Amino acid sequence: MSNQPIQTPGPLDAAATELIQSLATQLRVDSIRCSTQAGSGHPTSSLSAAELMAVLLQRHLRYDWDHPAEATNDHLIFSKGHASPLLYSIYRAVGVVGEDELIHTYRQFGSRLEGHPTPLLPWVDVATGSLGQGLPDAVGVGLAGKYLDKLPFHTWVLCGDSEMAEGSMWEAMDKAAFYKLGNLTAMVDVNRLGQDGPTELQWDLDRYARRVEAFGAQALVIDGHDVKAIDDALTEARSNPAQPTVILAKTIKGKGVPEIENKNGWHGKALPQDMAERAVASLGGPTNVRITTAMPATGTPAITANAHADVVMPRWEKGEKVATRAAFGATVAALAARPEIVVLDGEVGNSTHAAEFKDVAPERYFEMYIAEQQLIAAAVGMSVRGYVAFAASFAAFLISRPFDFIRMAGVSEVDLRLVGTHAGVEIGQDGPSQMALEDIAAMRAIHTSTVLYPADAPATAQLVLGMADTKGITYLRATRGAYPVIYAPEEKFPVGGCKVHHSGPEDVITLIGAGVTLHECLAAASKLSDGGINARVIDLYSIKPVDGETLRQACRATGGRLVVAEDHYPQGGIGAAVLEALAGPDTPELHIKLLAVRGLPGSGTPSELLDAAGISARHITAAARELVKE
Repeated sequence: MSNQPIQTPGPLDAAATELIQSLATQLRVDSIRCSTQAGSGHPTSSLSAAELMAVLLQRHLRYDWDHPAEATNDHLIFSKGHASPLLYSIYRAVGVVGEDELIHTYRQFGSRLEGHPTPLLPWVDVATGSLGQGLPDAVGVGLAGKYLDKLPFHTWVLCGDSEMAEGSMWEAMDKAAFYKLGNLTAMVDVNRLGQDGPTELQWDLDRYARRVEAFGAQALVIDGHDVKAIDDALTEARSNPAQPTVILAKTIKGKGVPEIENKNGWHGKALPQDMAERAVASLGGPTNVRITTAMPATGTPAITANAHADVVMPRWEKGEKVATRAAFGATVAALAARPEIVVLDGEVGNSTHAAEFKDVAPERYFEMYIAEQQLIAAAVGMSVRGYVAFAASFAAFLISRPFDFIRMAGVSEVDLRLVGTHAGVEIGQDGPSQMALEDIAAMRAIHTSTVLYPADAPATAQLVLGMADTKGITYLRATRGAYPVIYAPEEKFPVGGCKVHHSGPEDVITLIGAGVTLHECLAAASKLSDGGINARVIDLYSIKPVDGETLRQACRATGGRLVVAEDHYPQGGIGAAVLEALAGPDTPELHIKLLAVRGLPGSGTPSELLDAAGISARHITAAARELVKE
């Protein structure tokens, strides 16, 4: 933990004010130069926030630029990621990006200075550019700082006024206030103009302030071009330990370039060369202002990771009936032995069984309530701080509502563990709004994703254990109902593998299932065997990556005859994963039947719904007999 207090900056004297103004001018000039050279970008959105960033950089940000992984560094997140010219100009001012790189490589192929920032740059925590995400991610960073690291770093977020229309911004403020995150400050650049005209509230700062205060945050309304007002607000924000602060800064879009100041139609447009030259000349031309930011306090996180801690895994014996969601809860509770493991819940922990972690490690269990966007964002922010974050909720809501947050987590290439329970028609009477018949397709499409679907408790336990050390975004689909244990406690389930049942030289068809449909496939294989048909069964517990070689071997052994059964819509699910894996010159001619949920289900018992959807053992058996007959 920290053993050095944060020092308040001294009085803002004339020399400091002059330096800040010079820096703000340089940030404007460089934002114009790099975007004009690129022929694209968002210079006007960068120009409006120049003073805000200049004051922060010179007076309040505490950051060791040579050591961006330093645990006590402040965090600076550009929620308005399109203002990347300003961010990269900051990097030039502190000396980590050279002038040539900034001016001549911005937005160019192969450059790390991309159109919107990503963690390809070591000073960027999360990818932004999809508006309404930087502040929610920062809540996760702030939660880690206050409750886990117990370090005095501050998280600063530059927001745009347009993104204040996003509900996720208000989810973030609500949770920041609930958790008393005084280590979080949002600076809203209220420049009035959005992409296609004025924003919803334009310059009505009082209405913004009332909304902010209604969500429990401190609202400070200032002139965003007044250096002293900015400095006073940033000082006040950092001195409020129990409440997040939102600085509402009235600014002028395009500030510093009179030809376009506060004029609609310039959003996302680089200045033409002649206009850029006039603007740069009127601002005094290129300069070489260099800033040395304050160093962070010394200290170490209160929690030290221990990936080798003794984890006592739960055990079940063959034949027991256990829901895979219950196996997840028991396993993640066992993983609490590793101090870096955290769990986030969406107010359904008693159903997902995530709350079992709370019973053993309440200080590392975070309730996000019914705010799934913030649930994922908080997990992303904690991952930024090095924690192994599991986020759990019903699959229908864990994947659908915050899908863009999951997508952007993939762009950030953070490590994230997601567990979606109550998936498929198997859930029964709750009906189609709860069934998550799209989740496998959605998660397979995410960059860096792994998609897992275990069929019993031991498989779930081993996969949850493996998730903790799997890179990228891992999604585990869990069932509501209890199903027989079919694997021994010591069985291993490597990511990218599968399990083969009833394999023999006389096999004439392969049945492929995962989760609930594996049990249906095993029942179908038994029925087929009674009729003299030998069927091999594949438990495709790893849907992405998929074990293509085992699938090809099964195809060759059974004449290319496959029946795939999945409790999911046919588009993008298990069948699609199988066919993609088999595409290629070394695959024999295929004779395949895909059994999936093709209509809109209703309410009913799980067995009724599986049968009505055409994915029960009865339908699998019939499909197999048809293929063998053909």
